[in-house]
Amino acid sequence: MIGEPQKPTEFICLILKMLQIQPDKEIIIEFIKNDDYKYVRLLGAYYLRLVGKAYDVYTYLEPLYNDFRRVRVAQADGTFALSHIDEVVDDMLRKDYLFDVALPHIPMRHLLEKAGTLEPRISLLDDEEVDRAIAEAEQQAAAAAQEAAAAQEQLQAATAAAGRGE
Repeated sequence: MIGEPQKPTEFICLILKMLQIQPDKEIIIEFIKNDDYKYVRLLGAYYLRLVGKAYDVYTYLEPLYNDFRRVRVAQADGTFALSHIDEVVDDMLRKDYLFDVALPHIPMRHLLEKAGTLEPRISLLDDEEVDRAIAEAEQQAAAAAQEAAAAQEQLQAATAAAGRGE
């Protein structure tokens, strides 16, 4: 809802139309998997958050944490702010209200993990950061070993030169 008389945005109008049509789950999943159009992806994600079960919401929305494209989000005063898809998805999963609409309650992820409904989430960023840290440590160790070998050779050369009386 934007502006003084609180008119709905086109996004909210499309959500209302989808709520009226009630598309199949497979269609919504295709919306979410659409890499070409970021707003279609968000439309599918928001619709799933409104009508989906907790397992489906976490299963299909968490991969969107890896989508860092920028989107414009309407503010209550009628202006637009820049955000990112992963931030909007995070708001969908954590907040009670989004785009001035109350979201249905879903259990927190860790409770679903304890109940055995969901597997623990493994972040791609964690794996990449660990791999990057290991690679940097190996490069630093290799560079230190080369410096130590060079210093050892210089020491041996200096010792040999001193022994010959040069």
